Amino acid sequence: MAWIAGLWLVNTALLIIIAVREVRRPAKALTWISVGLVLPIIGFVCYLFVTNPVQMRRDKLVSSHNNPIALPPACGDSAFVIARALQPLSVSGLRTGYVQILTNGMETYGKLLQSIQAAQKSIDLEYYIYRNDHIGKRITDVLIDRALSGVNIRFIRDGWGSRSFPKHAVRRMMEAGIECRTIFPLRFPWVLSNLTYRDHCKIVIVDGKEAFMGGINVGDEYTGMKPDVDFWRDTHMRLTGETADDVKAVFEAHWKMASPDMLHLTRKAKFLPESAQLSDDKAIHPFPSGKTERGYGWEWGSELGTMEGPHMGKASPSKDSHNVYIQIFEGNPGLPTPVIREMHFICLTQATRTIDVTNPYFIPDADIMMAIKTAAARGVRVRLLVPRQVIPKVAGAASRTYYGELVEAGINVFQYNKGVLHAKVMIIDGEIAEVGSSNYDPRSYRLNYEVCAVLYNSDVARVLTEQFERDLTDSIPLRMEDYLHRSSSERILDQAARVLSPLL
Repeated sequence: MAWIAGLWLVNTALLIIIAVREVRRPAKALTWISVGLVLPIIGFVCYLFVTNPVQMRRDKLVSSHNNPIALPPACGDSAFVIARALQPLSVSGLRTGYVQILTNGMETYGKLLQSIQAAQKSIDLEYYIYRNDHIGKRITDVLIDRALSGVNIRFIRDGWGSRSFPKHAVRRMMEAGIECRTIFPLRFPWVLSNLTYRDHCKIVIVDGKEAFMGGINVGDEYTGMKPDVDFWRDTHMRLTGETADDVKAVFEAHWKMASPDMLHLTRKAKFLPESAQLSDDKAIHPFPSGKTERGYGWEWGSELGTMEGPHMGKASPSKDSHNVYIQIFEGNPGLPTPVIREMHFICLTQATRTIDVTNPYFIPDADIMMAIKTAAARGVRVRLLVPRQVIPKVAGAASRTYYGELVEAGINVFQYNKGVLHAKVMIIDGEIAEVGSSNYDPRSYRLNYEVCAVLYNSDVARVLTEQFERDLTDSIPLRMEDYLHRSSSERILDQAARVLSPLL
């Protein structure tokens, strides 16, 4: 029996190590201690594997161009307070630029392909998910075409999110001269210490003067028209002007930490495969105009429109762009301060009239939850839009445990019922908006690399609010009686998922 007592002592010591290391995050500590009690020794090994004891500290990201800018007097009091409070958290403070809001995948891919085709000097891409499906192949073909035309292209993908992206596609890109790197690749030794960290950014910078960012990755499902996936609602942005410098600064920091792809290249590409021999008119379409992809049943070309050719000139604001003041924020697990979480907290606590939040994964910590509830207590009208069906289901179950408390606090909770809701947007007081890649969950705040923007402009806030109102027409308001009348099994499963929420 002595070995049992020895095992107990060793396991107790290991659990104390967990408690000390996670003293600033009691919920996470309690979760892992529970795992360690159920699975002695094994639980601690899992903790080391998942939480990565290796410190990835890095200095705060600051762009080389730091010109102090003040908001115009027409902005409201909350805008001044929020902008001032967020200044030290942002990449380089307030910037000016033009923003175009994109609210679906087809529109986003159309604008993106136009910009890529018009690139003259450089293209930088960074994606959590980059698939080798129809839209992915189309974008890859256009990138290869531009690389062979002399454009310098760099491509970063996340090792986990883009794990299905095949080596032969990477080899095609590299043979055309595209530099490819992976953040936290699923290979030794990175997989042993960085599996839980992810690069969740969706960034494209063209010629250093035009940037795309938001919630849309590269994949057929984001078009909202893939047969085996429900309708997809998402939000993205096209930025032009000096604010693109800050997005590029985020990319440069991630490029330095990414691992070069180690593939043996047999040749330097002299020509493109047939699928990449693109005419100027077809280069922006996932499929050639007028052709119906087998098994899809729609004409992609007609959805994306046309362009004037590959040499459209330098990036310029489109007719539906808005001149705005912008702050860019990078979420970085190597920093002691969870920047995106602090940004959300400040916006929520400084709102004076309205808060509208759209997010697919709402698993807030105690501080964010309190910020939302106290905003409602101050008389702020708060509306939360979340998907009715969440993938993975465990995340949806954990999210549901918060809804009753929110409704009791006077917050209007709506569940999107048309399909997949993946947009990540917050609108404050009708003049401040936040758009980016981050969810309201522990993973986005502490484990992911994220990029978000806070925009100060009433026209942008109005455009996003109008989209929010349209989404509400496809949503179901959550009633307290429906929430309370859940079955016992649903309640048990939801509470179990909540226990695991610090690990999601």
